[in-house]
Amino acid sequence: MARLPAPPTPPSREGPRVNEDIRVPQVRLIDQDGEMMGVLTTREAQRRATEVGLDLVEISPNADPPVCKLLDYGKFKYEQQKKKNEARKKQKVIEIKEIKVRPNIDENDYQVKLRAMKSFIEEGDKVKVTLRFRGREMAHQELGVKVLERIKIDMETETKVEQMPKMENRQMVMVLSPR
Repeated sequence: MARLPAPPTPPSREGPRVNEDIRVPQVRLIDQDGEMMGVLTTREAQRRATEVGLDLVEISPNADPPVCKLLDYGKFKYEQQKKKNEARKKQKVIEIKEIKVRPNIDENDYQVKLRAMKSFIEEGDKVKVTLRFRGREMAHQELGVKVLERIKIDMETETKVEQMPKMENRQMVMVLSPR
């Protein structure tokens, strides 16, 4: 016996249900001016939408009965997209900037690195301070700890230590984040 293929499923839509997609017996209707029209049958609400040349859009599907509004759906979707894009523009992506230092760093080099760290923090980014040991410097890790402690003290007003200094292979890593 041959099997019939399953009927195609309708494509799933994002966003609110519109016009004929609203399949509830009654809805609470709000007209295009924001005036409450009261509880109507869905068919009556769709008829009123057609009369004024607008769409019936389900605004609050979880209410009892669901709240629908008369509006231009294309315009509604455009406004929603615009709001989403504005929200995306306003959010700040926090980056992690890395500063590399050495256990026996010179004073001028230290000041340059410190200024760079301060500018990164002012921009709202996190700073990963990597202190690399070479060769015999591994025997004197206390020098590296002193440098990181000095950075921590100098940056104390603008930052908080997110990750305390810890050894990873031949380097010590500390992460600072804005207060």
